[in-house]
Amino acid sequence: MPRLFGTDGVRGLANRKLTAQLALDLGDAAVRVLGSSDQNGGRRRALIGRDTRVSGDFLASALAAGMSSGGFDVIDVGIIPTPGIAYLTSVLNVEMGAVISASHNPMPDNGIKFFARGGFKLADTKEDEIEKVLGAEWERPTGEGVGRVSHDTVTATNMYIDHLVSAVAPTGADKTRPKPLAGLRIVADCANGATSVVAPEALRQAGADVVVINASPDGYNINKHAGSTHPEQLQAMVKASDAVMGVAFDGDADRCLAVDEDGTMVNGDQIMGILAHAKQREGKLANNTLVVTVMSNLGLKLALKDMGIATVQTGVGDRYVLEEMLRGGFTLGGEQSGHVINREFATTGDGTLTALTLANEVVRTGRSLKELAADFPQLPQQLINVPNVDKLAAPTNAKVQAAVEREEALLGETGRVLLRPSGTEPLVRVMAEAETQQQADEVCHRLAQVVADELSL
Repeated sequence: MPRLFGTDGVRGLANRKLTAQLALDLGDAAVRVLGSSDQNGGRRRALIGRDTRVSGDFLASALAAGMSSGGFDVIDVGIIPTPGIAYLTSVLNVEMGAVISASHNPMPDNGIKFFARGGFKLADTKEDEIEKVLGAEWERPTGEGVGRVSHDTVTATNMYIDHLVSAVAPTGADKTRPKPLAGLRIVADCANGATSVVAPEALRQAGADVVVINASPDGYNINKHAGSTHPEQLQAMVKASDAVMGVAFDGDADRCLAVDEDGTMVNGDQIMGILAHAKQREGKLANNTLVVTVMSNLGLKLALKDMGIATVQTGVGDRYVLEEMLRGGFTLGGEQSGHVINREFATTGDGTLTALTLANEVVRTGRSLKELAADFPQLPQQLINVPNVDKLAAPTNAKVQAAVEREEALLGETGRVLLRPSGTEPLVRVMAEAETQQQADEVCHRLAQVVADELSL
């Protein structure tokens, strides 16, 4: 039987794979695994938040029912970005937080993920424990032992916004707050998702002149031709409104991509490079190291090396980035997709925080986003998905590995190749980076052909 939890919680088509019954059972199981200690005079508490998908309504009710029947008092904070739940779980006296979201996926999908006390995503072992007791009978509490469900959207949202703004504009001794982004016109594409209120308000409180698009969620339009997966509207609006930059979020706002004043995309690698250089300048980049994944462009690593910044590489997934950050005591890491984890202020990727700190760096340096991004040129890249192959044999097949070595020798230090098996399909992703697009295309196609010929099912 396949594992229920994926790389970012339980996810699937709402009301098919992810049903109300499964949400109920997950809530019931989670309190048994994560609620081992009594707090608040015997009352244990959990937070629930969600994105704007219509299915979030019934899934939140079911999840809350499972948790409260297990003896937890549940605070439903309504629509809020995923990192908002992580933050609130880290500062409030609660046992755990839960988010109902499928992030950048289409609207019909949804998901459930948990944060442990302290605001960190669960380790695989904890998810396995939840899965092990899922649906199992146990002696549930009765009478006064049953939990309550309350709703508080305003307090939670305001606490989170205040935290975000404080990252770039901490309140002074005179109780006033500076506005470091004053004079910056920024376009914010909220993907009709969870940050439709939070991001515009946080940017405005920091002083920015904010032009907002795709911030009218109706339950059905999350990520629809909007946000970080569809940045075309943002690119056009930045140019049309004479903005200095634009930022795009996904449905649950744990990632952020940017657009410079010309409408050119600034990807997660470039954003990480800019923020790493800023932290290095401030003496806040632990061990002068940035944690990246295997998908980060070689151009980022070469540029950082010239700046005296090392990189540590992990597998794909922000949870693996965070694990390495905690293991090595590093303060910044992320993914090319726009997940950026800034441990000075957060326990997980936070798109709105990234937008604020990126805009703040434009102000601090007096340089445009275009100029800052140019410090981290991206090598031309090609990616080919090779389907219907034995993905597990790629690392051990002699002819495939010989082809990899041949292409790596050809590229030398000015390029690289990567074979990455899909986590869900019989497919291998072949990626090549090189000095020119033509060379990247040629290397990638040659290697993809070898993979198809040697590993075909």
